[in-house]
Amino acid sequence: MSQPAPRDRLPVGVQTFREIRQEDLYYVDKTHFACELFRQGKHYFLSRPRRFGKSLFVSTLKALFEGRRELFRGLAVYDQWDWSVRRPVVRLSFGGGLYTKPDGLHHNVLAKLNLHEFISGIALSAVEGADRFAELLVKLHYKSGRRVVVLVDEYDKPITENLRQPDLARANRDYLRALYANIKECDEHIRFSFLTGVTKFSKVSLFSGVNNLIDLTLEAPFSSLCGYTERDLDTVFGPELKGLDREEIRAWYNGYSWGGEEKVYNPYDMLLTFRARECKAWWFETGTTKWLIELVAGAGLPWHRLEGMLASDELLSTLDVDEVVPHALLFQSGCLTVRGVERIDGRLRYRLGFPNREVRECLNRALLKRLTSWPQFEVQRLDDEVAWRRILRAGDMERMRKRFKALLASIPKDWHVKSEMGKYEGYYKSVLYGHLSTLGQVRAEQSGSRGRADFCLEGCGWVYLFEFKMRGRGGARQALRQIRERGYAERYAGGRLPIRLVGLQLSPETHELTEFEWEDY
Repeated sequence: MSQPAPRDRLPVGVQTFREIRQEDLYYVDKTHFACELFRQGKHYFLSRPRRFGKSLFVSTLKALFEGRRELFRGLAVYDQWDWSVRRPVVRLSFGGGLYTKPDGLHHNVLAKLNLHEFISGIALSAVEGADRFAELLVKLHYKSGRRVVVLVDEYDKPITENLRQPDLARANRDYLRALYANIKECDEHIRFSFLTGVTKFSKVSLFSGVNNLIDLTLEAPFSSLCGYTERDLDTVFGPELKGLDREEIRAWYNGYSWGGEEKVYNPYDMLLTFRARECKAWWFETGTTKWLIELVAGAGLPWHRLEGMLASDELLSTLDVDEVVPHALLFQSGCLTVRGVERIDGRLRYRLGFPNREVRECLNRALLKRLTSWPQFEVQRLDDEVAWRRILRAGDMERMRKRFKALLASIPKDWHVKSEMGKYEGYYKSVLYGHLSTLGQVRAEQSGSRGRADFCLEGCGWVYLFEFKMRGRGGARQALRQIRERGYAERYAGGRLPIRLVGLQLSPETHELTEFEWEDY
């Protein structure tokens, strides 16, 4: 493999294909996907988290269909494309604009269509946005003699930006539904269309009039259409990898998957890591909304079971203004990813999990702060992490018991009065799981051959299996017996790490740790 050439600067924040190619910036070639899409079909939809390269791919498609041959020299598509054909392109990007006021979306759409009218030299007479869009498609076809290419970027932002204002979100949804319906109604005038965004709204709510879209979101052959693969890092960013710990980078950022065997990195994370020469939570800390955390916490999810949950494609696409499903939103926002695909009773099911260290740590930390109302958490966190690693490495169970007890005692008592969640076992499991899973070097997961332990910590020289009981439903000794009888430790037996079983009893009345027992496997 030849060594890639270094570039003068990284394309941080650059989403325009033309600028990247003309200024000779680093570019990961995705043009073979564009060629395949054009050959195989006509109308496509793709959902991917923010900052994953969707806008750059849309920009690449625009340049490709406009026949900008000089920009594609040396890329996969260069010798496979008919450069003699140039097609009219209508690109609508909803990344910018004011959508939080009535008529904001309408004025934004008219401005975009008026710009296309000016550039193409076509006079439009329709007044309403949807009608004006349809008129533009028809007239562009007849003027150029070529069917039109329609590219829509961040198609969903006018809706998702207003999910806390349901009436306005519904109005924007209905407006966009009428606009996008023209992709089907004007099919004879369109050669290719590609819509992309973060969320995947149900077909009934938004795409009822566009039932000819092929959804690429969970199609394995296109799982790496956005994001960087391991090979991409080696073949494109080799000069930037020098001096960095590849294993650390892999643990921090790799792990995203949408049904394919190959996992990908978030491009934004990688470019910022190359620029700063250190691993940090670049992606999570620049846009994960407080509203998402509030939604997940308020839904009462046993978030210690998010990793390993099984979901159908229907669940993962069940999102609407009137039905915001936390699991679907976590998946679509990039906080959960596909860890495996199983066929059960003839239907595909998706095993979900946190993609990497960045998301696991940051999401659990945010949820922990929200569910415990622990204001000292950030101040104490670093000292706490060091202390926990020492406890786990030494197998100091008495200190472990004291720290568990102190963590539960730190939850303000008035929080239990205000919330029903404090009465349930899953709440305590989630709090303790979230606390330990923020330790970075400790990997938390569910396990078991004839069931599952409440959670497992594998690291710092040990495998710890935890089982919880609420007072009145069993004690700590019963929890230990359950771990043994149900074979939770079998998958770890014979490994290099010693196994320790830990049983805990919690009180729903006093919200305290009342029993703590342990034994070696």
